[in-house]
Amino acid sequence: MEVYGFVGTSGTGKSYHAGWVANSRGISCIIDDGVLIKGTRILAGISAKKENTKLAAVRRALFMESAHAEQVINAIRAENPSSILILGTSVPMIEKIVQRLQLPPVKEIIRIEDIASHREIRLARRQRTEQGKHIIPVPTFEVRKDFSGFFIDPLRIFRVLGREKRIVTMEKTVVRPTYSYFGKFFIADSAIESIAIYCAQNISGVYKVQNCQVYSREEGITIEMDVTVIYGYPIHRILREVQEQVAEEVGYATSLNILAVNVTARRVMLLKDEQSEDGGRIYV
Repeated sequence: MEVYGFVGTSGTGKSYHAGWVANSRGISCIIDDGVLIKGTRILAGISAKKENTKLAAVRRALFMESAHAEQVINAIRAENPSSILILGTSVPMIEKIVQRLQLPPVKEIIRIEDIASHREIRLARRQRTEQGKHIIPVPTFEVRKDFSGFFIDPLRIFRVLGREKRIVTMEKTVVRPTYSYFGKFFIADSAIESIAIYCAQNISGVYKVQNCQVYSREEGITIEMDVTVIYGYPIHRILREVQEQVAEEVGYATSLNILAVNVTARRVMLLKDEQSEDGGRIYV
Protein backbone atom coordinates (compact mmCIF):
# COMPACT_ATOMS: atom_id res chain seq x y z
CA MET A 1 0.00 0.00 0.00
CA GLU A 2 1.30 3.44 -0.96
CA VAL A 3 0.56 6.41 1.31
CA TYR A 4 0.50 10.00 0.07
CA GLY A 5 0.18 13.14 2.16
CA PHE A 6 -1.73 16.23 0.97
CA VAL A 7 -0.62 19.20 3.07
CA GLY A 8 -1.95 22.73 3.43
CA THR A 9 -2.85 25.07 6.26
CA SER A 10 -6.43 25.14 7.46
CA GLY A 11 -8.92 26.63 5.01
CA THR A 12 -6.72 26.55 1.89
CA GLY A 13 -8.93 24.16 -0.11
CA LYS A 14 -7.45 20.69 0.52
CA SER A 15 -10.83 18.93 0.72
CA TYR A 16 -12.01 20.82 -2.37
CA HIS A 17 -9.05 19.58 -4.42
CA ALA A 18 -8.65 16.13 -2.80
CA GLY A 19 -10.82 14.28 -5.32
CA TRP A 20 -8.93 15.75 -8.25
CA VAL A 21 -5.55 14.87 -6.70
CA ALA A 22 -6.69 11.30 -6.03
CA ASN A 23 -8.13 10.85 -9.53
CA SER A 24 -5.12 12.29 -11.31
CA ARG A 25 -2.71 10.00 -9.43
CA GLY A 26 -4.85 6.87 -9.35
CA ILE A 27 -5.20 6.94 -5.55
CA SER A 28 -8.17 4.85 -4.45
CA CYS A 29 -8.94 6.10 -0.93
CA ILE A 30 -8.85 9.40 0.96
CA ILE A 31 -8.57 10.10 4.70
CA ASP A 32 -9.94 13.53 5.52
CA ASP A 33 -10.95 14.95 8.91
CA GLY A 34 -11.54 11.63 10.57
CA VAL A 35 -13.27 9.69 7.79
CA LEU A 36 -12.13 7.10 5.25
CA ILE A 37 -13.54 7.80 1.78
CA LYS A 38 -13.57 5.74 -1.39
CA GLY A 39 -15.08 7.32 -4.48
CA THR A 40 -18.44 8.75 -3.46
CA ARG A 41 -18.79 6.67 -0.25
CA ILE A 42 -17.70 7.09 3.33
CA LEU A 43 -16.37 3.68 4.37
CA ALA A 44 -15.71 4.40 8.04
CA GLY A 45 -14.95 7.04 10.63
CA ILE A 46 -16.57 10.06 12.23
CA SER A 47 -16.16 13.50 10.69
CA ALA A 48 -14.29 16.09 12.73
CA LYS A 49 -16.74 18.65 11.34
CA LYS A 50 -19.44 17.24 13.65
CA GLU A 51 -17.54 18.30 16.78
CA ASN A 52 -18.67 21.28 18.85
CA THR A 53 -15.21 22.80 19.39
CA LYS A 54 -12.07 23.22 17.33
CA LEU A 55 -10.01 21.29 19.89
CA ALA A 56 -12.38 18.32 19.69
CA ALA A 57 -12.29 18.55 15.88
CA VAL A 58 -8.47 18.37 15.88
CA ARG A 59 -8.51 15.34 18.18
CA ARG A 60 -11.06 13.64 15.92
CA ALA A 61 -9.00 14.38 12.79
CA LEU A 62 -5.94 12.85 14.48
CA PHE A 63 -7.83 9.68 15.47
CA MET A 64 -6.97 10.22 19.13
CA GLU A 65 -9.89 8.07 20.34
CA SER A 66 -8.95 4.39 20.19
CA ALA A 67 -12.41 3.17 19.14
CA HIS A 68 -12.48 5.65 16.26
CA ALA A 69 -8.99 4.68 15.09
CA GLU A 70 -9.79 0.96 15.36
CA GLN A 71 -12.91 1.35 13.24
CA VAL A 72 -10.95 2.97 10.41
CA ILE A 73 -8.05 0.50 10.74
CA ASN A 74 -10.46 -2.41 10.30
CA ALA A 75 -12.10 -0.73 7.30
CA ILE A 76 -8.71 -0.18 5.64
CA ARG A 77 -7.76 -3.82 6.18
CA ALA A 78 -11.08 -5.00 4.77
CA GLU A 79 -10.83 -2.71 1.72
CA ASN A 80 -7.09 -3.28 1.25
CA PRO A 81 -6.59 -0.26 -1.05
CA SER A 82 -3.53 0.04 -3.22
CA SER A 83 -3.02 3.65 -2.17
CA ILE A 84 -4.34 6.23 0.32
CA LEU A 85 -4.25 10.03 0.27
CA ILE A 86 -4.13 11.60 3.75
CA LEU A 87 -5.10 15.24 4.19
CA GLY A 88 -3.46 17.31 6.94
CA THR A 89 -2.39 20.80 7.90
CA SER A 90 1.26 19.81 8.29
CA VAL A 91 3.71 16.96 7.67
CA PRO A 92 3.83 16.09 11.41
CA MET A 93 0.02 15.79 11.38
CA ILE A 94 0.18 13.39 8.42
CA GLU A 95 2.82 11.33 10.20
CA LYS A 96 0.73 11.18 13.39
CA ILE A 97 -2.29 9.92 11.43
CA VAL A 98 -0.10 7.29 9.74
CA GLN A 99 1.08 6.15 13.17
CA ARG A 100 -2.43 6.06 14.70
CA LEU A 101 -3.82 4.07 11.76
CA GLN A 102 -0.80 1.73 11.54
CA LEU A 103 -0.06 2.62 7.91
CA PRO A 104 3.20 2.34 5.91
CA PRO A 105 5.53 5.36 5.77
CA VAL A 106 4.50 8.26 3.53
CA LYS A 107 5.79 7.86 0.00
CA GLU A 108 5.25 11.44 -1.16
CA ILE A 109 4.05 14.76 0.23
CA ILE A 110 1.88 16.86 -2.07
CA ARG A 111 1.35 20.51 -1.12
CA ILE A 112 -1.72 22.61 -1.81
CA GLU A 113 0.49 25.29 -3.40
CA ASP A 114 1.49 22.78 -6.08
CA ILE A 115 -2.16 22.09 -6.96
CA ALA A 116 -4.13 25.31 -6.44
CA SER A 117 -3.42 28.83 -7.65
CA HIS A 118 -2.83 31.73 -5.24
CA ARG A 119 -6.25 33.07 -6.22
CA GLU A 120 -7.98 29.76 -5.40
CA ILE A 121 -6.24 29.58 -2.02
CA ARG A 122 -7.22 33.18 -1.16
CA LEU A 123 -10.84 32.45 -2.10
CA ALA A 124 -10.89 29.29 0.02
CA ARG A 125 -9.48 31.16 3.02
CA ARG A 126 -12.05 33.94 2.66
CA GLN A 127 -14.93 31.43 2.50
CA ARG A 128 -13.61 29.68 5.61
CA THR A 129 -13.08 32.82 7.70
CA GLU A 130 -16.08 34.88 6.56
CA GLN A 131 -18.69 32.17 5.91
CA GLY A 132 -17.47 29.21 7.97
CA LYS A 133 -17.58 26.91 4.93
CA HIS A 134 -15.94 23.47 5.14
CA ILE A 135 -15.99 20.87 2.36
CA ILE A 136 -16.41 17.10 2.57
CA PRO A 137 -15.32 15.41 -0.70
CA VAL A 138 -18.43 13.21 -1.09
CA PRO A 139 -21.97 13.91 -2.37
CA THR A 140 -24.59 15.46 -0.07
CA PHE A 141 -26.74 12.30 0.10
CA GLU A 142 -23.78 10.47 1.67
CA VAL A 143 -23.36 12.92 4.58
CA ARG A 144 -26.89 14.24 5.17
CA LYS A 145 -27.78 11.56 7.74
CA ASP A 146 -24.64 12.36 9.75
CA PHE A 147 -25.05 16.13 9.51
CA SER A 148 -28.78 16.45 10.14
CA GLY A 149 -29.43 19.97 11.44
CA PHE A 150 -26.20 21.41 10.02
CA PHE A 151 -26.27 23.91 7.18
CA ILE A 152 -25.20 21.92 4.12
CA ASP A 153 -25.13 22.62 0.39
CA PRO A 154 -24.32 20.37 -2.58
CA LEU A 155 -21.40 21.34 -4.79
CA ARG A 156 -20.71 19.92 -8.25
CA ILE A 157 -17.35 20.43 -9.94
CA PHE A 158 -16.34 19.70 -13.52
CA ARG A 159 -12.69 19.10 -14.36
CA VAL A 160 -10.83 18.04 -17.48
CA LEU A 161 -8.30 15.26 -16.88
CA GLY A 162 -5.61 13.71 -19.02
CA ARG A 163 -4.46 14.21 -22.59
CA GLU A 164 -7.74 12.86 -23.92
CA LYS A 165 -9.51 15.81 -22.21
CA ARG A 166 -11.77 13.54 -20.21
CA ILE A 167 -14.43 15.50 -18.30
CA VAL A 168 -14.92 14.26 -14.74
CA THR A 169 -17.80 15.32 -12.50
CA MET A 170 -16.98 15.49 -8.81
CA GLU A 171 -19.72 16.00 -6.23
CA LYS A 172 -18.84 17.48 -2.85
CA THR A 173 -20.71 18.85 0.14
CA VAL A 174 -20.33 22.25 1.77
CA VAL A 175 -20.83 22.05 5.55
CA ARG A 176 -20.98 24.81 8.13
CA PRO A 177 -19.95 23.11 11.40
CA THR A 178 -21.22 24.10 14.84
CA TYR A 179 -17.86 25.56 15.87
CA SER A 180 -18.01 28.00 12.93
CA TYR A 181 -20.82 29.90 14.67
CA PHE A 182 -21.19 32.05 17.76
CA GLY A 183 -23.25 29.96 20.18
CA LYS A 184 -25.77 27.21 19.38
CA PHE A 185 -29.17 27.06 17.75
CA PHE A 186 -32.15 24.78 18.26
CA ILE A 187 -35.27 24.14 16.17
CA ALA A 188 -38.29 23.14 18.26
CA ASP A 189 -40.51 20.29 17.06
CA SER A 190 -43.47 22.69 17.13
CA ALA A 191 -41.74 24.91 14.57
CA ILE A 192 -41.16 21.93 12.29
CA GLU A 193 -44.80 20.88 12.69
CA SER A 194 -45.98 24.37 11.73
CA ILE A 195 -43.94 24.29 8.52
CA ALA A 196 -45.25 20.82 7.63
CA ILE A 197 -48.90 21.78 8.31
CA TYR A 198 -48.64 24.99 6.30
CA CYS A 199 -47.09 23.13 3.38
CA ALA A 200 -49.68 20.32 3.42
CA GLN A 201 -52.68 22.63 3.65
CA ASN A 202 -51.56 24.47 0.52
CA ILE A 203 -51.76 21.32 -1.59
CA SER A 204 -54.82 21.04 -3.79
CA GLY A 205 -57.19 18.37 -2.46
CA VAL A 206 -56.19 18.68 1.19
CA TYR A 207 -59.03 20.07 3.30
CA LYS A 208 -57.35 20.03 6.70
CA VAL A 209 -54.39 18.61 8.63
CA GLN A 210 -55.88 16.88 11.65
CA ASN A 211 -52.67 15.93 13.38
CA CYS A 212 -48.93 16.36 12.91
CA GLN A 213 -46.14 14.98 15.07
CA VAL A 214 -42.35 15.06 14.71
CA TYR A 215 -40.10 12.32 16.06
CA SER A 216 -36.45 13.36 16.34
CA ARG A 217 -33.43 11.07 16.19
CA GLU A 218 -29.75 11.86 15.92
CA GLU A 219 -29.65 10.98 12.22
CA GLY A 220 -32.81 12.94 11.31
CA ILE A 221 -36.55 13.29 11.83
CA THR A 222 -39.74 11.41 10.98
CA ILE A 223 -42.97 13.33 10.39
CA GLU A 224 -46.37 11.69 10.99
CA MET A 225 -49.41 13.46 9.53
CA ASP A 226 -53.18 12.77 9.48
CA VAL A 227 -55.12 14.70 6.85
CA THR A 228 -58.68 15.19 5.65
CA VAL A 229 -58.93 15.10 1.85
CA ILE A 230 -61.64 16.52 -0.37
CA TYR A 231 -63.92 14.03 -2.12
CA GLY A 232 -63.32 13.80 -5.86
CA TYR A 233 -59.52 14.12 -5.72
CA PRO A 234 -57.31 11.04 -6.22
CA ILE A 235 -56.26 10.23 -2.65
CA HIS A 236 -53.07 8.36 -3.61
CA ARG A 237 -51.81 11.34 -5.61
CA ILE A 238 -52.65 13.78 -2.80
CA LEU A 239 -50.81 11.77 -0.15
CA ARG A 240 -47.77 11.34 -2.39
CA GLU A 241 -47.67 15.07 -3.07
CA VAL A 242 -47.96 15.85 0.64
CA GLN A 243 -45.02 13.54 1.32
CA GLU A 244 -42.84 15.07 -1.36
CA GLN A 245 -43.66 18.72 -0.64
CA VAL A 246 -43.37 18.43 3.14
CA ALA A 247 -40.04 16.61 2.88
CA GLU A 248 -38.67 19.22 0.47
CA GLU A 249 -39.91 22.30 2.34
CA VAL A 250 -39.00 21.12 5.84
CA GLY A 251 -35.60 19.90 4.66
CA TYR A 252 -34.88 23.23 2.95
CA ALA A 253 -36.07 25.38 5.87
CA THR A 254 -34.34 23.44 8.67
CA SER A 255 -31.41 21.57 7.06
CA LEU A 256 -32.62 18.47 8.91
CA ASN A 257 -32.39 15.03 7.35
CA ILE A 258 -35.94 13.84 6.65
CA LEU A 259 -36.02 10.10 7.32
CA ALA A 260 -39.70 9.70 6.43
CA VAL A 261 -42.96 11.58 5.98
CA ASN A 262 -45.84 9.23 6.78
CA VAL A 263 -49.24 10.58 5.73
CA THR A 264 -52.63 8.98 6.51
CA ALA A 265 -55.98 10.06 5.01
CA ARG A 266 -58.27 9.90 8.07
CA ARG A 267 -61.38 11.50 6.59
CA VAL A 268 -62.92 12.48 3.26
CA MET A 269 -64.75 15.81 3.08
CA LEU A 270 -67.65 16.19 0.65
CA LEU A 271 -68.13 19.73 -0.65
CA LYS A 272 -71.79 20.38 -1.49
CA ASP A 273 -72.81 22.61 -4.33
CA GLU A 274 -75.28 24.57 -2.16
CA GLN A 275 -74.27 28.02 -1.12
CA SER A 276 -74.92 29.84 2.13
CA GLU A 277 -76.67 33.20 2.37
CA ASP A 278 -73.38 35.06 2.18
CA GLY A 279 -72.43 33.22 -1.03
CA GLY A 280 -69.86 30.85 0.48
CA ARG A 281 -69.75 27.06 0.11
CA ILE A 282 -71.33 24.75 2.65
CA TYR A 283 -69.01 22.00 3.96
CA VAL A 284 -70.17 18.74 5.53
